[in-house]
Amino acid sequence: MSDVRIKSGDQTYFGFTTSNTLSTAAVAASNATYKESPWASYQAIVTGTGSVSATVLIQGSNEDATRDGVKSNWVLLGTITLTGTTVASDGLTTMAPWKYVRANVTAISASSVVEVISGT
Repeated sequence: MSDVRIKSGDQTYFGFTTSNTLSTAAVAASNATYKESPWASYQAIVTGTGSVSATVLIQGSNEDATRDGVKSNWVLLGTITLTGTTVASDGLTTMAPWKYVRANVTAISASSVVEVISGT
């Protein structure tokens, strides 16, 4: 008989760069994160002065070499587009058993900072 494990209520901030900072002010991909559950929500928040905007791709992969940076076989799970004044937030949900996920900030307005949070 197999064990069944249900997990809910955890949140993970995506870390950017080798120092694992929890936000980025530049176009950057986060470090890969192990995805513990097929169900997940992703929230991106951009803050700054005046008009703020950012585009964040949520990407997944099952490949260890992609997680390790040896390859780059990321699959697009969804796109979060943010625009607002001073702050903007939006998100998406997925139900897919990808082994690893990451946030990839592909556009960001000047003087803005983006953070991305995953909930499982």
